[in-house]
Amino acid sequence: MSKKKAFILLSLFLLLFLFTQYCSNPWITGRGRIVFLGFEGGFYGIEADNGEHYDPINLPANYMIDGLRVKFTVKILTDVYSIHMWGDVVEIISIKKT
Repeated sequence: MSKKKAFILLSLFLLLFLFTQYCSNPWITGRGRIVFLGFEGGFYGIEADNGEHYDPINLPANYMIDGLRVKFTVKILTDVYSIHMWGDVVEIISIKKT
């Protein structure tokens, strides 16, 4: 196999891999409010305006205010589990107070 064909095959494989990773872990943008939940030792989550619940692993401390309205972009983590069992576990990509 020539170097050019090997390079093309490797490039196609990498593109397919990246595409499947993106599709399996979509980014979601929305608006909602920060909520404090008192069970399982207490934690903060995001309750989206569409009714979805998100359990962020990296919520900044200055956003840990019950009732705070936010606009957010999160990435669902399909390979991470939480003892909270409240909504999808997510990584915050961006968050702003509204």
